[in-house]
Amino acid sequence: MVARESGGGDGGSVTPLLPQGVARLARGQARVITRAQAMAAGMTRHAIYAKLASGRWQRVHSGVYATYSGPLARESQMWAAVLGSRPGAVLCHQTAAELHGLLDPAKGGVIHVMVARGHAAAPMRRVVVHYSRRVDAARHPALKPPRTRLEETVLDLAEAERTANGAIAWILDACASRRTTPERLLAVMDARPRMRCRKILLAALGDARIGIQSILEHGYLYRVQLPHGLPDGRRQRRTRSGTSYRYEDIRYEEYGVIVELDGRQAHPEGQRWRDTRRDNSSAVKGLITLRYTYADVTERPCEVADEIARTLRGRGYPGVAHRCGSSCAPGEPTVLASPPDGGRVSKAAG
Repeated sequence: MVARESGGGDGGSVTPLLPQGVARLARGQARVITRAQAMAAGMTRHAIYAKLASGRWQRVHSGVYATYSGPLARESQMWAAVLGSRPGAVLCHQTAAELHGLLDPAKGGVIHVMVARGHAAAPMRRVVVHYSRRVDAARHPALKPPRTRLEETVLDLAEAERTANGAIAWILDACASRRTTPERLLAVMDARPRMRCRKILLAALGDARIGIQSILEHGYLYRVQLPHGLPDGRRQRRTRSGTSYRYEDIRYEEYGVIVELDGRQAHPEGQRWRDTRRDNSSAVKGLITLRYTYADVTERPCEVADEIARTLRGRGYPGVAHRCGSSCAPGEPTVLASPPDGGRVSKAAG
C-alpha cells in the first residue's frame, strides 16, 4: 500500500506514493521519521536519498528527516530531537515546561532532551542533552511527544536554577497555575533524595500551601510581613468585580484593608484601568487598597511595613508591629516599635 504525501510544511501540494507505513509513522511524529523507521516500513535507502535530493524531504539530524520542505514546525523540531537521541529519550526542562503550558512557546529556542545516564547521544544542532538515571521514572506514561511529567519538569528546572529566588519561583508558579499541587510535588521530591537546594524547595512548598503564588508574594512574606511582625491576612480571596471574579493577594478582613502586589514590569493601559476600577469599587465598600510593586517590596520593605502597620492601626488593629533591626528606618513618625529583645529578624529566606 502507498499513500500520498503533502509537499511543504504548510500542507501545500501533494506528491505521490509514500509507503503507507511510513506515512502513518510520520503523521504520528509531526511528520518526522528516522532512516531506520522508514526502511523498516518498506522504503529503500535509494528511495530515501531520492526524497532528500528532490527537496521533498529534509535532513534535520543524522538519520532523522522531516517529510516535508520549508521551515520546520516547532513540534517537528521536538520530535526530531527525541528521535535523534538514544531510544527512550524524552523532552525535558524548558521544552517539557513549554509542552505542559508552564512556559510560552519558545519559537526557535533550543530543544532539551533527557537520555539515560551511561548512554551517549550524538551531538545535534540546537539540542541540549541532559543525562539522568531517572528517565523511566520521570517519563509521562501517555503524552506525545515523549516528555517528563509536569512535577518532574518543575523540580528539574528548580534544581537547575542558580539562585534561590529562581528555584522558588518555579515551585510557586507551577502551583499557582493549578496544574499541580504542593502535595504532588512533595511526593516526587521524596523519590529524589539527592536534590540540590532541598530545604529551600521544601520551604517554598510550605509557602504554596498557605496561598503564596509568586516570588513577589514570597518576598512580601519574608521581607515585609514576618520581619516586622505584621499580622497574617487572608491570601488569594476570591471576590466578584462587576461581571467577573478576581483574587485579592492579601485581605485583612476585620480591618477592611487589601494589599495588592503587582509584579508586572509594564502596566498595559487596559490593565491599569481595570486595577483602578477595582480599587474604586473596593473604596465604595469601605475598603482601603494598598498596592506595591516588586521594587517596593525588595528595595524599601521597611517603609512598606510601616505604611501597612499605620493603615491597620487606623482601622482598629490593636497589635504592635516592630522594626526588623537597628537599621530599619521606615520614616518618622513611625508606628513600628523597636525589635523584640533588641534582636534582629532576617528580612529574607534562603
